[in-house]
Amino acid sequence: MKHAGTGPLDAQRCHKGSVGRLIDTSEQMREVLDLIDRVADTDVTVLVRGESGTGKELVARAIHRSSARRDRTFVKVNCAAIPCELLESELFGFERGAFTGAIQHKPGKFEFASQGTMFLDEISEMPTSLQSKILQVLQDGEFSRLGGREDVRVDVRIVAATNRDLESAVASGTFREDLFFRLNVVCITLPPLRQRREEIPILTDLFLRHYAEHYNKPPLTLRDETMSLFRQYQWPGNVRELENLIKRAVVLGSDDSITRELSEAIAGRTALPSPIPALQSQPVAAAPPSAPAMIPALPAPPLAAAPSGSLKDIARQAARVAERELIFRTLQQTRWNRREAAAILGISYKALLYKIKDAELDKAS
Repeated sequence: MKHAGTGPLDAQRCHKGSVGRLIDTSEQMREVLDLIDRVADTDVTVLVRGESGTGKELVARAIHRSSARRDRTFVKVNCAAIPCELLESELFGFERGAFTGAIQHKPGKFEFASQGTMFLDEISEMPTSLQSKILQVLQDGEFSRLGGREDVRVDVRIVAATNRDLESAVASGTFREDLFFRLNVVCITLPPLRQRREEIPILTDLFLRHYAEHYNKPPLTLRDETMSLFRQYQWPGNVRELENLIKRAVVLGSDDSITRELSEAIAGRTALPSPIPALQSQPVAAAPPSAPAMIPALPAPPLAAAPSGSLKDIARQAARVAERELIFRTLQQTRWNRREAAAILGISYKALLYKIKDAELDKAS
């Protein structure tokens, strides 16, 4: 029996019980959707947790669409995609003359999001120097622009997301405890795809239909062998990884390549270009990798030596080393296809380019 993207789909199961690609066929996802319904019409702050690619942004957008703010602006900011020195002005804006090149007043994202919803993705990557200003917005609904003399008042609902262990980040001093408690009023945890495999056929159908229409391609039929491999694979990249595989199959007009790659990955002979689960799930203060010899051709990262006894600096350095190795491995797996690597890592293309240059990985390509 073949699995095609044009067959009948249970409309009730995919429309009434889903938001975007949030499907309610598993008990865990029914609980997630029920929690979204219960918190949406309040202004309570929500923290969305889960592995990369599980659909945290979809949850944030679903909360916004179901809230009284649905007709207002939804503003997304990826805290890892913007260099630290620019993030403050991006979020809070600046006044004319605040710094060299500030030739006119610029409002920040919080002002654009006033009366609406602000989605702070990868909140764990926000520098500690900015966390106090976020806390001020949560507590008082006001902040000051760079170079500003008066506070700006806003009415913004905040939804934050992370794939990191924030409790460990708090313990290591890289995330403020008071901000964690403010964000964690309601916590929605998205289960990984490997724990809700019953959704895979439905998601596959949705992606087959969508990308056939999007790319103006004929409907694609997946073989039973491919669907069987889908059920066996562990999906470290979760729904995003499944979506990317389906997209490639539709564009190529065949599932031959993904069937071959999945077979190899399940057998343990190769790996699909996906995040490394062991590193992805580590807290911000990760231990340094024990096998630096795996990337001998690269120059040493430009990290200053941590002062003796400074645990925060040691933690930051260890996290940068772990991040650098993860980026390098992902680039190797994608044969230095930076756009594909950015999608796998769950960051923007521009953010990946910045991180590659910052870690001097561009010298290894």
